[in-house]
Amino acid sequence: MKSLLFQLILASFVLSNFDNNVNAGHTSVFVRKEWPSEDIPLDHEVFAVPTGHNAPQQVHITQGDYDGKAVIISWVTPDEPGSSKVQYGTLKGKYEFTAEGKMTNYTFYKYNSGYIHHVLVDGLEYDTKFYYKIGTGDSAREFWFQTPPKIGPDVPYKFGIIGDLGQTYNSLSTLEHYMQSGAQTVLFVGDLSYADRYQYNDVGIRWDSWGRFVEKSTAYHPWIWSAGNHEIEYMPYMDEVVPFKSYLQRHPTPHLSCKSSSPMWYAIRRASAHIIVLSSYSPFVKYTPQYEWLSEELKKVDREKTPWLIVLMHMPIYNSNEAHFMEGESMRAVFEEWFVHHRVDVIFAGHVHAYERSYRISNIRYNVSSGERYPVPDKSAPVYITVGDGGNQEGLAGRFLDPQPEYSAFREASYGHSTLEIQNRTHAFYHWNRNDDGKKVATDSFVLHNQYWSSNLRRRKLKKHHLSSVLKRIASY
Repeated sequence: MKSLLFQLILASFVLSNFDNNVNAGHTSVFVRKEWPSEDIPLDHEVFAVPTGHNAPQQVHITQGDYDGKAVIISWVTPDEPGSSKVQYGTLKGKYEFTAEGKMTNYTFYKYNSGYIHHVLVDGLEYDTKFYYKIGTGDSAREFWFQTPPKIGPDVPYKFGIIGDLGQTYNSLSTLEHYMQSGAQTVLFVGDLSYADRYQYNDVGIRWDSWGRFVEKSTAYHPWIWSAGNHEIEYMPYMDEVVPFKSYLQRHPTPHLSCKSSSPMWYAIRRASAHIIVLSSYSPFVKYTPQYEWLSEELKKVDREKTPWLIVLMHMPIYNSNEAHFMEGESMRAVFEEWFVHHRVDVIFAGHVHAYERSYRISNIRYNVSSGERYPVPDKSAPVYITVGDGGNQEGLAGRFLDPQPEYSAFREASYGHSTLEIQNRTHAFYHWNRNDDGKKVATDSFVLHNQYWSSNLRRRKLKKHHLSSVLKRIASY
């Protein structure tokens, strides 16, 4: 009984201190003894091609609709088109249903892609494990996925957050640590394969190797995609001038279900979260399609049903690293006021190859004629978290600005991944896990209060009722 009461008092103390931002920012002194930031050789087992003629490879799934009752299943057949059918059901080896999709391919310089299949499997039941089979004959392969629980305000759910992954040994460490986390879906904040670090046909080859590299996760857990600068692949010297060509061919998104005009920006609802994906490298100023879409999408957010409002983008708005410093300022100037007005809970970004978390701050009072010149504490603002630390070959960004800005709560130049474990409508547990030379180390963590319910009278009544029930359990312990 005393132990439980102590934990309750301690939790209340931690929550009140975090909300008031009384703690000074911390810059970690940890120095990463990293493995070389080099891509894993193509003959390594992590890139192994599945056995069998024309066997499906690079299998990955993502959410296929607005509310989580559909998935898009994608894969590549390397030698010939094969079948674009998915057999699926709720019992392993017994497939009651069939869905058929479409096949496409593309060229990049003189590289010819395999045959890329995308199949929408919809009308699924919530909170159900489905088994699925793709391919034919001896080359067929079988996987599974779990649909999310029905949308509701107190539905618990655990997300993993990864950015700037690449395909190095550090990337492998990040991927394996995520898979041990118990998270159910990845929120991916851009920069996937880093294939654009190569030239000519090797660009396409490294997209293929990355697809096989991540398949052990992406074939089973949905990854919610967003694009980074390394997906642009604007390479005039190879006569490749269509931005995002490889990315768009390989990674579909459910943008039509939220009335987006582009797969580069879209929204989904999953469990108790409303997730908005933005494109840092598409036009976003006033009157552009992305601007107009976001304005309408924010109006559709129902915090009574999905209390958690999460935004993904590649370029961080607040960053105290010398790498990419101030690059997000243009998007901040356009959208920050909306984020504060709509009480976004947290914004995840990548791009900077380090980890950083901010306090709740805003700079919306500034204008060119008057107003406050610097960010100030703002309880209505999101927490900004940069997780561009997946492990790619460009290495870490270890040069932070000194002194540490007041808006910066914690920062460290290490590889890792994050998890956000939603408990109910009022709070979630967040962890950043450093990959310390192959060992998972929980380094930064805090309790995230929901922006909508923490300022809502009904939320306070709910908290009072919850506290009363806890005290009753203590009394009867």
